[in-house]
Amino acid sequence: MDRADFAACIDHTVLGPETTLADAERVVREAAEHGTNACIPPCYVREVADAAPSVTLMTVVGFPHGQHSSVAKREEAVAAWDDGADELDVVLNVGRLKAGDDEAVVDELSELVAAVPVPVKVIVEAPLLTEAELRRAGEAAVEADADYLKTGTGFAGPATVSDVVLLGEYLPVKASGGIGTAEAAMAMLEAGATRIGSSSGVELVEGFEG
Repeated sequence: MDRADFAACIDHTVLGPETTLADAERVVREAAEHGTNACIPPCYVREVADAAPSVTLMTVVGFPHGQHSSVAKREEAVAAWDDGADELDVVLNVGRLKAGDDEAVVDELSELVAAVPVPVKVIVEAPLLTEAELRRAGEAAVEADADYLKTGTGFAGPATVSDVVLLGEYLPVKASGGIGTAEAAMAMLEAGATRIGSSSGVELVEGFEG
C-alpha cells in the first residue's frame, strides 16, 4: 500500500458539537489536498458539496445516539443525499438492539437504505455492545442491505482490532474512534478494515511511511 492508497481509506472527519461552517470547509479542503475522503455535519453538506468535487463527501444520520424516530432518520438521509452527500454513516438504535427488538432495527435500516441511492454505513457503537449483540447488529445490517459496518461514533469509546475482525465477518468495516496515528490506522486496515474515520486525517496521511 502506498501513500495514495492509504489516504483513500481515510475519512477525514469533523463532527464535534462546536463545528462551524469554516471547520467543515477546512476539512474538505484538507481532504482534497491530501487525497482523503471527508465527513462533516449534515447542516453544512449543501454549502460545501461543490467545493471539492474530487472528494468523497459523507455525513451522519441519527447522530450521535441513533434514537431519532425512524421517519426522521429516513428523511434526514434523503435530505443529506439531496444536498450532495456521497455516502451516509447512520447510527443504529442501540437501545432497541439491546432490548432485543431486532425486527425494529432491521425495518428502520431497511427503509433508510432503500430511500437513498448512495452507500450506507451502519454505526453500531461497538464499545457499548457484547459480542452477541455485536453479531446481531452485523446480521441486522446485512439483512437491511447496508454497505458497511462502522465500529462507532467515537463518543462511546475507541475502535478495537477485535471489533474490526468480528464485524468483518458480515460486511466491509469502517474503524472509527481513537485512531490518531498512521500506525493505529494501519493496525485496523491489517485487521480487515477498509475505511478509517478520524479527526486526525491529515496527521495520519503525513505520518504514513509505507
